[in-house]
Amino acid sequence: MPNVQRTFTPVDGSLYVERPLASPEELGQALERAQRGLLAWRKTPLNERIAGVNAFVEAFLAKREEIIPELSWQMGRPIRYSPGELRGFEERARVMMALAPEALADIRPTAKDGFDRFIRREPLGVVLALAPWNYPYLTAVNTIVPALLSGDVVLLKHSDQTPLCAERLSQAAKDAGLPEGVLEHIHMSHALTAEAIHDERVAFVAFTGSVEGGRAVHRAAAERFIAVGLELGGKDPAYVREDADLAYAIENVVDGAFFNSGQSCCGIERVYVHERVYDEFVAGAAALVRQYKLGSPMDPETTLGPVVRGSNADRIRAHIKQAIELGARPLIDASDFPAGKDFGPYLAPQVLVDVDHDMEVMWEETFGPVVGIMKVDGDERAVELMNDSPYGLTASVWTKDADAALAIGERLETGTVFMNRCDYLDPALAWVGVKNSGRGCTLSAVGFEQLTRPKSFHLRLNT
Repeated sequence: MPNVQRTFTPVDGSLYVERPLASPEELGQALERAQRGLLAWRKTPLNERIAGVNAFVEAFLAKREEIIPELSWQMGRPIRYSPGELRGFEERARVMMALAPEALADIRPTAKDGFDRFIRREPLGVVLALAPWNYPYLTAVNTIVPALLSGDVVLLKHSDQTPLCAERLSQAAKDAGLPEGVLEHIHMSHALTAEAIHDERVAFVAFTGSVEGGRAVHRAAAERFIAVGLELGGKDPAYVREDADLAYAIENVVDGAFFNSGQSCCGIERVYVHERVYDEFVAGAAALVRQYKLGSPMDPETTLGPVVRGSNADRIRAHIKQAIELGARPLIDASDFPAGKDFGPYLAPQVLVDVDHDMEVMWEETFGPVVGIMKVDGDERAVELMNDSPYGLTASVWTKDADAALAIGERLETGTVFMNRCDYLDPALAWVGVKNSGRGCTLSAVGFEQLTRPKSFHLRLNT
């Protein structure tokens, strides 16, 4: 009997999906189909690839009424918010389609008499895309669409928490009439995934997930001369300056910290507030958090669902417990959230003050509905603390002074600097992390570069 992958829903702990895991032989067959698909797809004119990707997006969105509840059952996001992931999927796909002609165009240096010289971007080949559970469609689209537009083909493996997402995407490719092998999914164990990375038929690996998962992917690829794109963890800070629009900052920082139960790589996990507005900000943030409704994600009134697994919740509780033992003060009474438990994936949100960087909750990724708020005396201290982290994905500055935000941003060790917004990916801008937040780049015109290789043509016309 083949190995089986089981997905238990965080909604009620029941078995939701059961799938056989691929054997080494089935992996080999999938890679052979991908290679065959690559032969024709890479030669397909760009305008036809764009049309094919557009058909794929339309086929996927046509099933939205089935996909939305399915998504909430798999990973626990309140159903009222799940449609937003599909809107984001479409936005990113359409921006990448619009950028492709210019991003993939030949690069021509200054003309030189008697020569035709240019650089052409060629596809790498088979891209192995390893997608996570927390935003399973938004993260997958970051690789799938630019890869297909570039002439690559994609073999997609999703987290064992969201296997139906991989199936939905590969089925949309079939429904759109994309050739066999151009976009397919596979359910694999970690061991077989490592074998796939070792396989010479895989030309690039795109991984989104934990730092430890990224290290495992990097180790598996280390013996081969292939690139890997890694989007890993985050401990993203927000800095609220004394001149911020405080009501606006409170509303948006709290949303950035607690949306998706805090399970976002670019969600706000720590907040630094200027001492002159600190008390007002803390009071407003705590009051807003108390308004969340924790409950079943299938209830349209729920605004805060469970985290994905009980084991994840245990780690979040441990961060909170350690912080309190070291002197942090919790502002939220868990008894105000009767759906919260001392065990399992349902837990009350929490706001911590009197925190410092000796506490894990202020330096290690928590990935849950908790945020620490710390008082600072100005920009210098804020920058020092924001950079005091092993992560560097995004950082946000809340201020009315754009020049100040730019000056602060230039000193921050992060891939993206926001002013007066957070927890958002603009598909026209490069998405990149520094330090333990990863390597490589997705989205924007720059995102095509890691999925292609430059090839120079140097043609002497007169001999």
